[in-house]
Amino acid sequence: MATADIHHASAARPLTGQDYKTLSLAALGGALEFYDFIIFVFFATTIGALFFPPSMPDWLRLFQTFGIFAAGYVVRPLGGMVMAHFGDLLGRKKMFNLSIVLMAVPTLMIGLLPTYASVGLAAPLLLLLFRVLQGAAVGGEVPGAWVFVSEHVPARRIGYACGTLTAGLTFGILLGSLMARGIHHFFTPGEVEAFAWRIPFLLGGIFGLGAMYLRRWLHETPVFTELQQRKALAAELPLKAVLRGHRRAVVLSMLLTWMLSAGIVVVILMTPALLQKIHGFDAPTALQANTAATLCLAFGCIAAGLLADRFGARPVLLGGALLFGACTWLFYTTLPARPDLLLPLYAVLGFSVGVVGVVPGVMVRAFPPAVRFSGISFSYNLSYAIFGGLTPVMVTLLLKNHPLAPAYYVMGLCALGAVIALVMKEDRQVM
Repeated sequence: MATADIHHASAARPLTGQDYKTLSLAALGGALEFYDFIIFVFFATTIGALFFPPSMPDWLRLFQTFGIFAAGYVVRPLGGMVMAHFGDLLGRKKMFNLSIVLMAVPTLMIGLLPTYASVGLAAPLLLLLFRVLQGAAVGGEVPGAWVFVSEHVPARRIGYACGTLTAGLTFGILLGSLMARGIHHFFTPGEVEAFAWRIPFLLGGIFGLGAMYLRRWLHETPVFTELQQRKALAAELPLKAVLRGHRRAVVLSMLLTWMLSAGIVVVILMTPALLQKIHGFDAPTALQANTAATLCLAFGCIAAGLLADRFGARPVLLGGALLFGACTWLFYTTLPARPDLLLPLYAVLGFSVGVVGVVPGVMVRAFPPAVRFSGISFSYNLSYAIFGGLTPVMVTLLLKNHPLAPAYYVMGLCALGAVIALVMKEDRQVM
């Protein structure tokens, strides 16, 4: 029986206990791995002070710190393509387990690194090395997780599965925000700079290794197993097949990832620092609002996935992109005059970012199973490397000329998402 027939036959079945177990373990591991990847940005100011010369101007130190943060994005395509290549040929589960090890160990090492005061130039170079390894790991983790869960669940529940997995990744950001809030609450600024900044990295590494242990209970996806049995795996380099026969899917996936990166990087990761530097909020207040926004983002991802299963991805993407753009304008233009509305405005904006929960389901459907991991990984990681990696640097530089630069950038990408929704074909078929 062909892969398509198997999935059409199982499309009507409900989610089983095994499905929920797979979703839960995948989301938990993804949350811990994403926490490891983004905790860096919450302590960017402290890291910049410790790992670069004290004589360096503040703006240049912050610029270089965000540059090291961006390095994690730049290397994502390479790490993602290597893992996806073997994921399409050897199995999804093997690469799913490898990615979390490759993330946990460098995170642990960052927590143990000596600072510039101790080892000089070696400090930022070692920091850059471990950040690059983190980028390689997350390059395989995110697309691998979407493929893994989508190939386990019934075809009509792919939106929910991918939305839930994306929410799990979002909870990783939430864990980072909560950890940052806790560190700033329980330790003085001097203690944070002296030693407390290391705690989130050490805990992240330890918990990441624990998640690796839990993933041994996961099974290979039925889709890959069936491809293996039929000897229907890619007969050539999977990426070569993607670039030759699926260029439209690559372009679609890259553009949607650009919108996704704008939502996550600008609204969730950068805004806490911008709230402090531009609007004068203290760190606890900014991080409290960020926590609310990130929690709402997680629920928004699940809601978007459910709606996509019910009504199709196209109308949900169109409506969600327009809502996201409107909420962005409301947040950035209202906040200067009404700083007391920070919490509700940021929470609503966070929920609207949940439209990104539609994106992975669209990408899963865009590529056939034999090259699916490679297709998604190449498109998603290359786009994130270009746009996600450059976004912090671009927005930081543009802010010197206009305080609404983050809003204009995000709204432009929302418009792009709406245009894509209008021109894309609705495809409810997976195979």
